[in-house]
Amino acid sequence: MNITRRRGTIAFFITLGALLVGGLITLNIGWILLNERTVVFAVLGIILFALLIAGVTLNTVFLVREIRRNERQDSFLNAVTHELKTPIASTRLYLETLQRRATSEEQRQQFYKIMLSDSDRLLATVEQVLKAGELGQRQRQLNRVTIDLESLLSDCIATTLQRHHLPPDAIVLQPVPGSVRLPVLGIPEDLRTAVLNLLDNAVKYSPEGVHITCRLAITRYTWATLTITDTGVGIPTKHLKTIFHRFYRVPGRDLIKIKGTGLGLFLVRNIARQHGGDVTAQSPGPNQGTTLTLKLPLANPTQSTPQKLSS
Repeated sequence: MNITRRRGTIAFFITLGALLVGGLITLNIGWILLNERTVVFAVLGIILFALLIAGVTLNTVFLVREIRRNERQDSFLNAVTHELKTPIASTRLYLETLQRRATSEEQRQQFYKIMLSDSDRLLATVEQVLKAGELGQRQRQLNRVTIDLESLLSDCIATTLQRHHLPPDAIVLQPVPGSVRLPVLGIPEDLRTAVLNLLDNAVKYSPEGVHITCRLAITRYTWATLTITDTGVGIPTKHLKTIFHRFYRVPGRDLIKIKGTGLGLFLVRNIARQHGGDVTAQSPGPNQGTTLTLKLPLANPTQSTPQKLSS
C-alpha cells in the first residue's frame, strides 16, 4: 500500500513538473511574440525562461529522489526490525520452553545451539548497522597492519559455513597459483567485515542450493583480487552498480522472501575504497549467478610481516 502511494506521489510530481514546464514555455513564447520588436525584452525573457525551466526541473528531480530515498529507508527499517525481532522471538521461545518443561540433556544442548546461532545472527545485524553508521560519518584512520588475504578469506569461509550450517563443499577456495602470498595493508576488522558480507550475500541469494567458488589472484602485479562466484538468483544488468548504494535492494518478486538490510554491499564498497581498492559485480542475468570482485592494493613487502588470522 505504501509503495503504491509513493509511486502515485512520484507520478504526481513528474506530471506537475511537466505541466509547469509547459506553462512556462507558453508564457515565454507569448512574451517573445509581444516583445519581438524589443530585442532587450526578448533576450531577457529567454534568460528568465531558461532559469525558471532549470529551477522547476531541479525541484522535480530532488523531490523524486527524496521520495525514493525515504522509500529505501523505510524498507531498511522494516528489514532491520525483522532481522532483530526474529532471533529475539526465537530465543525467548526456547528459554520459555526450558523454564516451563522438563527436557532431556540432548534437547537442552540442541536448544542452546539454536539460541547461540540466533544470538550470532542478532549480533551480526547490530554490528552491520553500527559499522554502516561509523563508515558513513568519517574516514577510518586507524593504524593499519599487513594482512595475509588468503588467511583472512579462509577464516571468513569457516565462519560462514558455521553460521549458515553448510557442508564444507558448499564454499570452495581455489588454490592460489604458485602458492603466491597476497599481503594487503589495512584494518583487519574492516576487511573481515567486507569479506564476510560478500560471502553472506552469496549464501543468502542462493536459495536453491549454495555452490560458491572463491578465487585469489594478483592482477597487474600490484593488485590482490578476490572473486566470489555463486549460482544463485543473479542480478539484472541495470542493477549491477546500484546494488552498492546504501539501503538499496534489487526489486523483484523472487527476492521478497530473502531478508536483508541493504547495507552489506554498501559496507563492502566503502571499506574497499577506504583501503584504496574497489568492488564490482557481474552477472549474466537473473537465475544465472553472480560474481563479486574485491580488488585491493598489494602491500609493500618491506612494510611488515603479514598477520595471520586464526578462527
